[in-house]
Amino acid sequence: MTRPQPPQAVLQRLRLVCLDLPEVVEEAAWTGTRWCIRGKNFAHAVMIEQGWPPAYAQAAGNDGPLCVLTFRTPRPAADTPRFARPPFFLPRWWPDIVGLALDAQTDWDNVEELLLASYAALAPKKLAAQVAALRG
Repeated sequence: MTRPQPPQAVLQRLRLVCLDLPEVVEEAAWTGTRWCIRGKNFAHAVMIEQGWPPAYAQAAGNDGPLCVLTFRTPRPAADTPRFARPPFFLPRWWPDIVGLALDAQTDWDNVEELLLASYAALAPKKLAAQVAALRG
């Protein structure tokens, strides 16, 4: 069975941010594409189609087609009210994970900030500090 993949244009935009960070590795995930820092997944792009994958479709409240991005937060996601409303959603498999529907209205500058915060939440302090220093 061929699994649906995120659009290449979306992956390219995510790569521009993720692969510019120290020690990041991009890899194929069980579905979609993920970016990791020292084995920890800080971003994961998944395509939902016809209700698959069911955990993502249920969390997003959408059977697709829809491309979503999950990322980490520095504190429990439920503590941040903006993540409880569209285009965000709260998967329940980790308390610090947030989902974001990616579509024509996506604010890619905001996505960049969210990815940087996700990276900083999981990266060793020295690497996170390097990124923070470069961003001024």
